[in-house]
Amino acid sequence: MKIKLLTVICVCLVSLGGISTSRASQDSLDVVGDVALARPGCFLATIFGSVVFVVALPFAAASGSVKATADTLVVAPAKATFTRPLGDFSSLP
Repeated sequence: MKIKLLTVICVCLVSLGGISTSRASQDSLDVVGDVALARPGCFLATIFGSVVFVVALPFAAASGSVKATADTLVVAPAKATFTRPLGDFSSLP
């Protein structure tokens, strides 16, 4: 029963792949995707990176790489969340 259901779901998903989204402009889709998915994801990455940075801080201080660690774990996700223009994905890694 589970295999039949999985097969039906896969067939439906494959058949939906040909649906055209040409009614909306690409810019508006980029903005909606950015607001709905990318910004919350970047915000969560900023929070998670901050927690990891606090845990890694003693090791980073011992190796003299506090600035590089902070830039990678906190600053880059925060810039992607708060300073990037809406719909602009070119600056994301």
